[in-house]
Amino acid sequence: MFRPVSAAVVPSRLATALAVCLCTPAALAQVSPSTSDSVPDARRADDTALTLGTVQVAGQTQGALSTRGVFSSVDIVGADRLQDQVVDHSAELLARAPGVQLTRFHMGVVGTSFSFRGFNAEGRVSAIKLLIDGIPSNDNTGNMPYLDGVFPIEIAALEVVRGTNDPRYGLNAIAGDVNVVTRTGGTDGHARVTVGSYGTQEVQVTKGFEQGPWSENITAAWRSTDSYRDHGDGRQRALSGKWFYTDPDARWRAGLTARTYRNDALEAGYFSTPQQVQDAPRSSPGYARDDRSQRRITQLALQAEGTLTPTLDWSTKLHQSHYENSRWVRFSEAGVQQERDNDETHRGVLATLTWRPVDERFVLEGGADAQWQDNAAQRYRTLARVRTSQIRDWDFDLETRGAYVQAVIRPTARLKLVPAYRIDHIGGHLDDGLTGATYPTYDYGLVRQPKFSASYTLSDAVTAYGNWGRTFQVGVGDGSYRRAEANLRPSLNDGWEAGLRLRPSSWLDARVAYWEQRASGEVATVLGVTGTADQSAVANVGSTLRRGWDAQLNLHAGEQWEGWLSYARQKATIVDPDPSAPDTRGREIENVPHYLASAGVEFQATSAFKLSASVTAQGDYFIDRTNTLGRYGGYTLLDLGAEWALPHNTSLSLQLKNVTDRRYVYAWYDTGSYGYSPGDGRALYASLGWDF
Repeated sequence: MFRPVSAAVVPSRLATALAVCLCTPAALAQVSPSTSDSVPDARRADDTALTLGTVQVAGQTQGALSTRGVFSSVDIVGADRLQDQVVDHSAELLARAPGVQLTRFHMGVVGTSFSFRGFNAEGRVSAIKLLIDGIPSNDNTGNMPYLDGVFPIEIAALEVVRGTNDPRYGLNAIAGDVNVVTRTGGTDGHARVTVGSYGTQEVQVTKGFEQGPWSENITAAWRSTDSYRDHGDGRQRALSGKWFYTDPDARWRAGLTARTYRNDALEAGYFSTPQQVQDAPRSSPGYARDDRSQRRITQLALQAEGTLTPTLDWSTKLHQSHYENSRWVRFSEAGVQQERDNDETHRGVLATLTWRPVDERFVLEGGADAQWQDNAAQRYRTLARVRTSQIRDWDFDLETRGAYVQAVIRPTARLKLVPAYRIDHIGGHLDDGLTGATYPTYDYGLVRQPKFSASYTLSDAVTAYGNWGRTFQVGVGDGSYRRAEANLRPSLNDGWEAGLRLRPSSWLDARVAYWEQRASGEVATVLGVTGTADQSAVANVGSTLRRGWDAQLNLHAGEQWEGWLSYARQKATIVDPDPSAPDTRGREIENVPHYLASAGVEFQATSAFKLSASVTAQGDYFIDRTNTLGRYGGYTLLDLGAEWALPHNTSLSLQLKNVTDRRYVYAWYDTGSYGYSPGDGRALYASLGWDF
């Protein structure tokens, strides 16, 4: 169990130690001076990021401040830990990142989602800002359908920022952000063909081209599966391209990125009781026989960056994302089938200026962004996918504008301070086609978000850091619009973190941290509502407290051994509930396990043969806010892998997943209904790769 008394002792002592480190550097003057300035960027002694795997850094100008400069729990997962993985949806790759919770719906196009820092990934509160090559990639609800369109072979790195002190992003960045970095440049090509359990077939191909100042990257992918359960067949197709031109004098670079994706899938349906999961986990209930879904996405982005003067860098991104989702779903035998249609077009611009007047001793960066959402959401009652009545007809736009400024100040070689400030403004209106009414957004005003971070290099091996920051939440769907006379303020999420970054040797990286986040007035989407005009899609949760601690280490024991271990402890509690739900006071927020853990090892037995093993685990969680309906969702999963290098730049790999055939389940409760979705059983996949 989470032990609040002993947990409080840990942050108290750690915070005290950090206060001494950060506020009285003169007391540590006897410590040997830092050599961080001579350390390459990937291994800087004064950053707090941990890197798992190999991250290729192409030649580039200094540009905007990087993710490594966010003094929080930052993790960067390299391509060699991602591109060879067999997954149904790319969100599953986040299992390689510490402290990340995966929610495996396994319902047609609704595959897997992720979250961290005590937030679940149900879609009730979507707390993570997703970016693909720096382009905002959440839908209106904060969910992440655009991630499905990025297949593993295309990913160069995952940048995971946990915490509240990153000022670069506003809306959706309640608990942090994740940037998916895809391949850019190069002349290499890779192809991968996979077959395996449950009728899985997959082809991925990517190729880079460079000629003079021009570069091009093309990726195509196709995946087909019959799925672990009956009536779960799916077909995914993706195509993407990047075209860039770099000034021969390296003063600027500009490019275009484009992506399209389609997924057509049947839905196996949620079981109504846990016993059905135990008796026949691979079956599909009869009432789901007409359920299916289709998803289409496209993304376009123009971006440019360069140097105005030797001390001033700039960058600009223009983007448009389009998302169409049609889903016929019946959540229970007692319920009726619904058709749920969403059509969203998001356009936006991001711009930054970065000033370095005295090298890295002082850096000042300012940024601004704006996004215009044009959204439509319809729902119908249906019988075998034939419409019988309409229950939702929303046409709504949402405009978000934000700006930030942050400075990196290094008063001494050891001490680094990062004050930051961000403001956001939200506007728009909703037209309800069923009632003919129009509603403006709540008058949220300017959402002010001060932030502060600091790090102190105790020695070449130890860096202490701390941060505090504010993020915010507003309602999604119709929850942002003023349907009642009373005004609603945004929920302010104040969080802090204190930690130690350890690098005692060239083969060991580690980090330990304690954190807390308090929300002033959290709201959550009610997923089971019908969407009639007199029924809101959001409900007030109240003020909440999330807290926990993380510990992780990466091992680089020579050229043969690589290993990693992470453990995250967390608890999410309702402190002051909504007056209509007094029995939730002091209770835990649903679908948040107390712990998340992962571990793995890779052994290069010979130059041509590699073995790997990994374990992921999470605890049980309550499925309701009164904590009276039981706990579900815990698991410990073991995966094994082997790879052989073959002649002619080819390779063969085998992956055995869920080796022990552990039965586990994703469970939910909402407005009187229950749902249970079994996780996949043991599965074997074989892949043939070719580098060209």
